[in-house]
Amino acid sequence: MSIEVLAVDDSRTMRDMLNLALNGAGFKAHLAEDGVHGLEVLEDIAPDVIITDINMPRLDGFGFIDAVRAKDKWSRIPILVLTTESASELKTKARSAGATGWIVKPFDPAKLVKALQMVAG
Repeated sequence: MSIEVLAVDDSRTMRDMLNLALNGAGFKAHLAEDGVHGLEVLEDIAPDVIITDINMPRLDGFGFIDAVRAKDKWSRIPILVLTTESASELKTKARSAGATGWIVKPFDPAKLVKALQMVAG
């Protein structure tokens, strides 16, 4: 069974890298360019796990996590934060909002795949 992943990041380069890593691992990747777009994409899919950046236009990662957690149908989907930020207070804020884990960019594709398999399993 293939793991379905929604990846939300405003960087086209990062979305391309995630798409390559996810498809290479046999996952089905859905991509969104910010939190607003992520919520729109989420209406039409049922991912096993979500990856989100924090710093994005229109709706940042914290707002996106809050919006996902506010809907019953999405409330149990694991969310991994993938960001350049590494400050512990931001990690705490993300966990409080409902994030499952935190990965700092640049990411190691093999470690990302392993983390996704762990939280989606």
